[in-house]
Amino acid sequence: MKIGFLKDNESRVSLTPIILTKYDKLGYKIYLESGAGSLAGYPDKAYECTKLTKNNLIKESDVIVCVDSSAIGDLNKLNNKIVITNFSGHTNVEKKINGKTILIDLSKIPRTTIAQSMDILSSMSGLSGYKSIIKAAELLPKMFPMMITAAGSIKPVKVVVLGAGVAGLQAIATAKRLGAVVEASDPREAAKEEVLSLGAKFIEVEGAVEDKDAGGYAVKQTKEYLSRQKEEVSRRLKQADVVVTTAQVLGSKSPVLISKEVVDEMRPGSVIIDLASSTGGNCELTKDNKIVIHNGVSIVGNSYLASELAHDASNLFSNNVFNFISHIFKDGKLIGDEDDILKNCKI
Repeated sequence: MKIGFLKDNESRVSLTPIILTKYDKLGYKIYLESGAGSLAGYPDKAYECTKLTKNNLIKESDVIVCVDSSAIGDLNKLNNKIVITNFSGHTNVEKKINGKTILIDLSKIPRTTIAQSMDILSSMSGLSGYKSIIKAAELLPKMFPMMITAAGSIKPVKVVVLGAGVAGLQAIATAKRLGAVVEASDPREAAKEEVLSLGAKFIEVEGAVEDKDAGGYAVKQTKEYLSRQKEEVSRRLKQADVVVTTAQVLGSKSPVLISKEVVDEMRPGSVIIDLASSTGGNCELTKDNKIVIHNGVSIVGNSYLASELAHDASNLFSNNVFNFISHIFKDGKLIGDEDDILKNCKI
């Protein structure tokens, strides 16, 4: 079986040199688009495989892999291929293919124990959570830790994290390591223990709807709960220096947790990092891939902060993809749809 790895329209790459050796041991023929790993710190010379142009790679490969489907271009030109990538945010892709081409969406890998080693969303979310705090520290006109000097004392910054999934927990851990005072909110009761274990305070709001099958995503809540949550969280946001939001609902628009009115009452110079911006954002004023400054508050809309850690992000992504390919292919052939992981990912 011949697998081709494309150059993406961003800094990450879906194959790193260390993971290439794993494919070699399985006997796969590997192609790489020239320059694919350069922005992630992996030059062509680091890869011991055949380098091809994009068109030649697509022509020669049985399986085509990339970080995001935008790297492929016109899906209509593919025929009898297996495409493995992230189709999140790209609609009606099944209508753009011809022949027997099979599309497999990496963003649909279920968040189950057996699929943990393949879960790209969790891998990237952890990096995004870390980077969200680093980004906030760069923009905030304050230092994070408490400091006592001869010239006076500096109070630690206050950080509020909304959503204690993978990204939120990593944001909490990073903020604590930098010396911040951290509070976090999440409707899941199970999140309380995780938040407290990291040394943060848990913002409790009673009456949340829970769904154990939500796979770490937020669950649609009742109007009564949202009203109580808004009131409880808003009080804290007015005193916060940094807010990180991560709440996303699978298949739906992200819930708005921070209204314009709340932002109006936040401290000038404070920072909101909205990791849910690609699905509408958790802040009413968020604009995807932009920094909005409102009333002195910086609102960063960026769901892809992992791309700014391209070297490590690529290695994790590449390993996730290898584990996934190892699972869904046996003797160079795609396994049947009776497999729950593959069934969930096929478009």
